[in-house]
Amino acid sequence: MSAQTQENAGIQELTGRIEPDQVIFFDLPGLQAEETLFIYANGTGGNLDPFLALPNTSLTRGEARREFDLEVNRSIAEGRDPLLVIPEIADRYFLAWDDDSGAGYDATVRYTIPADGDYRLLLFSSPAKENTFGTYRLLVGIDAPQVLSGQAEPTGAAIAVLDRGASEVGMAVQEVDGTLTANRTSTFYTVNPVTGGDTFYAFIEATSGNLIPVIVLRDFGGKPLSAAVPAGDGSTATLEYTFDDDSEGNEIEVFSRSLNGANTTGDYRLLVGLNVPAVLAGDAAPMGSRVLEEPIRVMVGFELDQITAVDQQAENFGVVGNIWMRWTDPALAFSPDECNCQFKVYRSIDEFVTAEGQRWPEFTLFNQQERRWTQNQYITVRPDGTATYYERFWTLLQAPDFNFRNYPFDTQDFYVRVDSLYPEEFYVYVPWEEKTAVGGQLGEEEWYITSYDTNISSVQINTQNSRYSFHFEAARHLTFYILRILVPILIIILLTYITFLLKDYGKRADIASANLLLFIAFNFTIADDLPRLGYLTFLDTILVTTFTITGATVAYNLYLRWLATERQKEIAERIDRFMVWSYPLAYITALTAIALLFP
Repeated sequence: MSAQTQENAGIQELTGRIEPDQVIFFDLPGLQAEETLFIYANGTGGNLDPFLALPNTSLTRGEARREFDLEVNRSIAEGRDPLLVIPEIADRYFLAWDDDSGAGYDATVRYTIPADGDYRLLLFSSPAKENTFGTYRLLVGIDAPQVLSGQAEPTGAAIAVLDRGASEVGMAVQEVDGTLTANRTSTFYTVNPVTGGDTFYAFIEATSGNLIPVIVLRDFGGKPLSAAVPAGDGSTATLEYTFDDDSEGNEIEVFSRSLNGANTTGDYRLLVGLNVPAVLAGDAAPMGSRVLEEPIRVMVGFELDQITAVDQQAENFGVVGNIWMRWTDPALAFSPDECNCQFKVYRSIDEFVTAEGQRWPEFTLFNQQERRWTQNQYITVRPDGTATYYERFWTLLQAPDFNFRNYPFDTQDFYVRVDSLYPEEFYVYVPWEEKTAVGGQLGEEEWYITSYDTNISSVQINTQNSRYSFHFEAARHLTFYILRILVPILIIILLTYITFLLKDYGKRADIASANLLLFIAFNFTIADDLPRLGYLTFLDTILVTTFTITGATVAYNLYLRWLATERQKEIAERIDRFMVWSYPLAYITALTAIALLFP
């Protein structure tokens, strides 16, 4: 080893973060022939699977990765084996490269410099896996083979220089749109972690309505760091703030300024950036990684396995069901080589929170009436941060939407409402259709489900939160009501009508009175099944109509009996000949009116 080489020997450590599809470029200036370059890269957060490459010096900075990716993807699309394609193409584009020669998914490179000159180093996620990301640790050494162990100590040498511009590190621009209304006068966005010295820029403009937008940058504790208010009744504002230290959990709040005592409303465009002053002009093009955290989309599904009971008087129903949720949170991502597993399994929320942190899409059943008895509860987490939540439970749910007006021909609406406990700025629900179903054996003999659907809405709790609603319609099996109530009523009506053939008015009055008592008993029977309603149901109207006509028939027969005892039997018979036709006509008219009243 030459004296010059020994003088240049050293070890350097670099750290950073790689987003999906991002390439980190390093310059390796002034390398000398016969020096040996040792490089070690490993992921320290997320599910990053690093790939190292020393590109051919004949390729421009952008061509090395772009052309490599294009050829790899084209070959795979043609049906070639990726395990053969990637090494073959990498050998053509790179002087040296590696994917998994280190521990687990860690990458290592050992390369002897063939000639004096400047070289480049690329670090990106492995093309053998899709969209890995996370923080990394990079060790670069000259004539330092201990680097390949991944445990070498840095000596303070400066071997690799990060090309921040080409890597788009520390420079980012993002644009978001939003709306402020009379009911929602403010919202906020969480700023992704920043590094000390980063300058945050923001530009906001109203795009519709009379909105006068105001923006405030707050730290993790809610303390204002900077604010921007449009001049006068203007529609634009700008904000600039430089962070002294590494920081995370900051928020940019957007709210409407009042005008003449009333809140202004409308749409807005918010442009934010890190270390890109052009944002203040409002025309910077989006670039780099995200400056703001987007709300996490949570897929929600509900499987109805069983209806245990429907209590019409209490207006509630019991269900056995399964709640499913799926969301992707980068903070949950991990590398499979950490645990030698394809996914992590947690068998309770407490176990998940202990391992992964406090925040997850917590929820409550809005119309839950009693304690929710949980039978099983699982959360699985995949390497890319995708978590799946499953819970099987039993509980009672309120059903304030019951309407018995058409009872027993009514169709009732049942809901399972799941409310997010976090505002929509953190979690937004979307329906998970594949996990939305109704079981084939519901166990409820009185009802059968005619249809079901789902709905996502926004509800005001303390903040604006997402609500998932599983709705199903159910109708009654009518056999009981037809055979046990309506048919007996019809028979009684017919028997009452047959009594018109009797000339003994006393017997007729007795039979009609007995029928009246039967109707009263029917009324009490039905009343035991329904709440104390402030309106008449279809069956109530039938019973009241029958009760009224039967009562009138009793009075009519008593009147005929009186006429017969008063030696006016001929008058009674003349009246009776008319009433024989009036009795069925009265029922036909009443039933027609009821049918029109209860369509």
